[in-house]
Amino acid sequence: MRATGIVLSLVVLLSAFSAVAAGAADAVTGWTTVGSDRARPLDESQGLATVERPSGTSIRYTGIGTIDPGLAAKGWNHIGDPGSAKGWYVEPYQRDDRGAKLFRVEAPDGSRADYQHALESWEANNNSFAAVSPDARWLVSGEWGTMDRLLVYPMPGVAATDPGQNLPYASAIRLDHPVRDVQGCDFVSATRLMCSSDDPDGSLFGTTKPLLQVDLSGAVSGSDVTGHVTSLGQLPLESGCSGTFEVEGIDYDERDGTLRVVVMSPSVCVAFDSKTWRFRQG
Repeated sequence: MRATGIVLSLVVLLSAFSAVAAGAADAVTGWTTVGSDRARPLDESQGLATVERPSGTSIRYTGIGTIDPGLAAKGWNHIGDPGSAKGWYVEPYQRDDRGAKLFRVEAPDGSRADYQHALESWEANNNSFAAVSPDARWLVSGEWGTMDRLLVYPMPGVAATDPGQNLPYASAIRLDHPVRDVQGCDFVSATRLMCSSDDPDGSLFGTTKPLLQVDLSGAVSGSDVTGHVTSLGQLPLESGCSGTFEVEGIDYDERDGTLRVVVMSPSVCVAFDSKTWRFRQG
């Protein structure tokens, strides 16, 4: 068979497998799988956010290909899952040393500013995601590894308005159950977060790669609140290849109640059938 025929057959086979797999994907508890879209590994592999503005609504993705070259030259070599509320859009950056975390903030008018947060002595340098509270007054972020907290900062550009000043730690969401390798969170209400976990172990909730629901004792503020963590089950792990999947960022679209989660396929198939899965409640 000619090389072109082999490639065509492979593409057809992978497409057929993915179509069957998508139809067979189990819904996580309380959410129904309504479809999926291919996630490009270069620029859609870290996360996404729905940005609503008077000029229009867009879904913005992040990936290694979206890292600003100027920031990369300064050591900011990782971008996480972005967040948005009330037209504000935030991208979280981290670097390999313990210098600081960086949040690139885009205002509703499109202007940008970079805010840095100097690490607390006890704080991990990971800056996995940015989740903006519904009132756009607070910014929630997370660390890698096994954690019993999420971190809260004043929303840069809104509650903290000077990019030249350190963005201070404000409070924490104290989780009543440890979580592992949370890649993204997004608010579905003032007191509920949905989070995607890349947990490879499964000992915390009885399953790997879970979708987590975090119910807060109150809206985030400058004082700590408690977060009750519930696992809703394993996110879809469907691919034409076997191997290790990587769960990435998450987004809740208020317009129609769609929850989106990025799941990257094992390395051999990562370019073919990685997906952004779509869910709706019910």
